[in-house]
Parts: sequence; structure tokens; C-alpha cells
Amino acid sequence: MTKTSLDVSIVLERRRLSNAWVSEQWEATGVVPAADEGRGDAPRCLRSAPEGEQWLVPGARIELFTDEAENYLLNVGGAEPRVFVMWRMEEGDALPHVGAVTVSFGEAARMLDSGEQVDGAPMPPDIRQWVESFAQAFYRPEVRKKGGRFASVRDGGSRNARG
Repeated sequence: MTKTSLDVSIVLERRRLSNAWVSEQWEATGVVPAADEGRGDAPRCLRSAPEGEQWLVPGARIELFTDEAENYLLNVGGAEPRVFVMWRMEEGDALPHVGAVTVSFGEAARMLDSGEQVDGAPMPPDIRQWVESFAQAFYRPEVRKKGGRFASVRDGGSRNARG
């Protein structure tokens, strides 16, 4: 049976800015398959420096759906396949909350269109291979129907006829 979901951890990076209006900027910069290391579900600080921090946030999941297979193939067939991470900064929280993770261009575009914060992180090779295998198994090209004619042409008239 084809595996349709994968637990992942998200690498979130905070950069400190010297800006009068914004003091920091968050970005999802990486995605790694979740490891069964027994380290728990709590975010871990990977790096801390004066210019910013990097956090590993577990508990996210990539789910694949058969009707998105074409969008998955468009992604993995590109020069730089991406994993799209939708996140929100909730008031009072120290870290952003990861809301959704997808590898579909279409789903990421819908999230962006609805005003969500979405970052595209580089797709690791093992995730790329998994997504590509799934997409190839379920992609079915849309059957093209023969186009209809304009009524004027169908009735023996000419498109450009005047008069």
C-alpha cells in the first residue's frame, strides 16, 4: 500500500532586524522527516546567536492526496522542489505555530490567496522520492474533449462573414 502521510519536523529561523518597525523576522527554512529519537514533542533550539536563532519544531505532517498528483509532479519536476509550510505567529507565543505542510503548488497558492504566511523550504531528497513515487502512481492526465464549434460555423456560416 502507498504511504500517504509523513511526520516531519520544521526548521524555523528567527532573524533579528535593525528596523524601527520590525524587530525580528521568522521563516521556515527546512523540513526533515521526524526521527523516532524519543526527544519529545517540544521545540528544540538548534542554534542561538546574536543575529538570530534556529528552532526544530516537531509535530507536523505532510499528507498526500490523489487529486493533487499533478501539482506534486509539477513541484518535484522543477529545478528546486519545495515543501510549503503555512505558519502563524499567535499573540503572546515565543515561536510561530505551524498550521499546515504541503508539497502541492495548488494548495500552497490557495493558502497564500487566503492571506496566510507560507514559506517554501527546500525539499529533502528522500521526501522528493516519496512524493514523486506517489504522484506517478496516481496521476491520470485529464482526457481532452474535442472542442465544440461556434454555432455560426456549425451551421455552415463563416466566422468572418459580415452582413
